[in-house]
Amino acid sequence: MLTKEAFLEKVFNFEKSQEWKFEGKVPCIIDFYADWCQPCKMVAPILEELSNEYEGKINIYKVNTEVEQELAGAFGIRSIPSMLFCPSDAEPQMAVGALPKQQLEQIIADVLKVTK
Repeated sequence: MLTKEAFLEKVFNFEKSQEWKFEGKVPCIIDFYADWCQPCKMVAPILEELSNEYEGKINIYKVNTEVEQELAGAFGIRSIPSMLFCPSDAEPQMAVGALPKQQLEQIIADVLKVTK
């Protein structure tokens, strides 16, 4: 789980800067979800698998949009699941919907520039 405070420290401090500056050590995926969201529940075990398969190479964080409304609002989250892919040295990219594992792996390779 990622709180706003942890997000500011580990991903991007949007309170200090309007210009994107990644704060993390390795690329990350941020899963914006809600407990009641069925597609979110479908994608959760896939993200868990990916977290294990890419351990040490990427971080996967979860943001509960019901609890962290300010954080969700800062990124214009209107539908869930939404995933923010944050490479180390480029602009982040958003993907919306419950994506299959293959597509997530492709995005990890193309956007985050990380392979297994």
